[in-house]
Amino acid sequence: EFTASDGLRLRYVVDDYTDPWRDRDTVLMVHAAMGSSRRFYAWVPHLARDFRVVRIDLRGHGKSDVPGPDQLSFERLGLDVKELLDHLEIASAHLVGSSAGAIVAQGVAIRYPERVATLASFAATPGMKIGKQDYAGWVARIGATGVAGFLRETIGDRIKLDEVEPGFVDWFITESARTRVDVLARFVPMMAAVDLVDELHKIRCPVLAVVPGGDPIHPVVDYRLLEKLIPDCEFVVYDGLPHNITD
Repeated sequence: EFTASDGLRLRYVVDDYTDPWRDRDTVLMVHAAMGSSRRFYAWVPHLARDFRVVRIDLRGHGKSDVPGPDQLSFERLGLDVKELLDHLEIASAHLVGSSAGAIVAQGVAIRYPERVATLASFAATPGMKIGKQDYAGWVARIGATGVAGFLRETIGDRIKLDEVEPGFVDWFITESARTRVDVLARFVPMMAAVDLVDELHKIRCPVLAVVPGGDPIHPVVDYRLLEKLIPDCEFVVYDGLPHNITD
């Protein structure tokens, strides 16, 4: 745990199985909305032998504290990532973000370029304001049915159901439903107002943008703004996959 500069307690996880006598880089992972550091569990064995892997719980998610009335903004989420790097005395890291977490990671690369060695952006346009989604409708449905009920109704938009085990779907929904409805009622509208298009040119590190080609939430053309506007961007599309490509 560490305490952010505004007093909120944030949780993070470190997995490091690198050789202790070697220098190693850090990969810092930022999860999606309704997620937590736990949702990256399957990535860790692939990465932690070669990198120190750090996974943050965004404020209001996982085991981090719920932000107060004046403690939740897009800028604050990015500052949390920067302050975690400060706390761990990491000069720069490879950022990996999923969906809303990748938008946060894009913001960190824009505002704190010296702290980001590379950026991997999964299933994230340059801001949730891009596109035509009814985010107010999402919030209303979550309020009416709860997070689990909302995800049960929309799971086909997120997961390719014929390619995963039923147990995974149940775990995914149960894990996501740990996020409080009142937190999402604030988090989603805040993120829905974010548009980074005019600032993408400020990202100077190498970027990998990985896009789900069958995403019903955003068409590929929305994602291609990253390829068009970031100076050094490798753009990869996985045909047919729905939104939650990192899961």
